[in-house]
Amino acid sequence: MTTRTTSRGLVFSFAAALSLGAAPMVASAADGELTVFDWAGYEDPAFHPAYAEKHGTSPTFAFFGDEDEAFQKLRTGFKADVAHPCSQNVTKWRDAGMLKPLDTSRIPEWDNILPGFKTMQDLMTTEDGRAWLVPFEWGNTAVTYRTDKVNESEIQSLKAFADPKFKDRVSIPDNVDDAYALASLAIGVTDWSGMTDEQFEKASAFLREVHQNVRIYWTDNTELSQAMAGEEVDLAWAWNETATTLQADEVPVAIKKDTDEGLSTWVCGYVLLEGSEGSEDKAYDYLNATLAPEVSSYIVTEWGYGHGNAKGMAAIDAETLKGAGYDDVDSFVDKTLFQSPVPVELKQKMIAEFEKIKAGY
Repeated sequence: MTTRTTSRGLVFSFAAALSLGAAPMVASAADGELTVFDWAGYEDPAFHPAYAEKHGTSPTFAFFGDEDEAFQKLRTGFKADVAHPCSQNVTKWRDAGMLKPLDTSRIPEWDNILPGFKTMQDLMTTEDGRAWLVPFEWGNTAVTYRTDKVNESEIQSLKAFADPKFKDRVSIPDNVDDAYALASLAIGVTDWSGMTDEQFEKASAFLREVHQNVRIYWTDNTELSQAMAGEEVDLAWAWNETATTLQADEVPVAIKKDTDEGLSTWVCGYVLLEGSEGSEDKAYDYLNATLAPEVSSYIVTEWGYGHGNAKGMAAIDAETLKGAGYDDVDSFVDKTLFQSPVPVELKQKMIAEFEKIKAGY
């Protein structure tokens, strides 16, 4: 576990460079016939063992820091074959003509994808029957805290992020989707797709209150984990991975999923990019490798996320699933804000307002 975290820290330095406007950083000594445009860290060979076994190496990986940045890179001509967007951005990428439909006959595990994902509107498929996304991982953004510094009773409400008692002890993502998921939940909104102007103003006002307490806006798990392990941050709005990796290093951290207002849920996956120049056969080999049931146990135990393959998830022992919080899917999504796509105008408002909030305005 410690080795994996350290290697991710190195890769995340690449992601930091992206935020400065550099070209996407590309891993070396990999398969030149397939480029995967991905979040840093997902080059982990344990996520695609069948690909490496078949081709003798992993694909070439290029990294992005967030999906808005990835979208802009692709629009300005960056070439890749496969990419890794999340639920709130799949429609945007598809409508922009960036995605190529999937041939599900070439994806043997397609029918074993978790049924709940298949029913989500405009996610895996569209009304015309075409398929676009292979779900890979799913999880939460939720309250994560140091158990030796924070009493659980103090954080029963998400409004704790704005409580002056936590001044300079808070961290939330430098990510507009996760930030507004927190703010939406805090004001009682669990479906942000129909957010009114009044609700948007209330959510933004809440984030301004939170800003007064923020020590850092984290950009990746390594940065946040280091801040929490080093006792710089006691209370965070974080992905499942943070608690999983810190607990493995015996840092007293827990994730709290039963706050009064709930938590945020998301699903991410792999798509084929229009205009790709690599091997389509290898692209399907990669999609199939990530969806293989043997990947399920690793992603749950080592990263704290759920896997898209229902058969693989069902093969994990009940105790492990319960420990990771995936034993009861109905309970998992109770009182949750699913990070579904939002109208373009609302998303642009969120982006502009969040930049002002971080700047102190």
